[in-house]
Amino acid sequence: MSIQDRLNALGITLPAVAAPAAAYLPFMRSGHQVFISGHIARKDGKVWVGQLGKTMETAEGQQAARAVAIDLLGTLQAAAGSLDKVVRIVKLVSLVNSSPDFTEHHLVTNGCSELLAEVLGPVGQHARSAFGVAQLPMGTCVEIELIAEVG
Repeated sequence: MSIQDRLNALGITLPAVAAPAAAYLPFMRSGHQVFISGHIARKDGKVWVGQLGKTMETAEGQQAARAVAIDLLGTLQAAAGSLDKVVRIVKLVSLVNSSPDFTEHHLVTNGCSELLAEVLGPVGQHARSAFGVAQLPMGTCVEIELIAEVG
C-alpha cells in the first residue's frame, strides 16, 4: 500500500504549509536532512489550547499530538517534494504544556509517533524526546518539531 493509499484509508488530507507565526522558516533543508520547525496543535483551524494535567487528559493530548503529526507530514511533503522521498524520520522533539505533576508526556507524544509509523511504515519509526513545559506559544497544548532524512 502506498503512502497516499494509507492517508486515504485514514481519511487524512495533508494541509499546505502554514505561514510562520514569527521570524523563522517552516523548514530548512541541509543536504539530505530536513529540519521542520515546531508545529503547534490546532483543532478546527484554531490553536488547541490547554494544559495537560490541569485542563486536559492524556487521551485528548494524544489527539492533539496526532493533529500535529498531520501538519508535520504536510510540511515534510512540501520540503521533500513527496513523502515517497522520505528515507526515514530521524527524530521528534515534543513539548507538552503540562502541570508540574503531569508525568505522561511520553504517552501524549505517542499520538504523533504512532501516526507517523502508521502512514510511513518502518520509515516513520524514530528517536524522540518528550518534555513537559510550563507554557507554549498561544497557550497550545503540544508543540512538536521533526528531523527527517530525504532522498
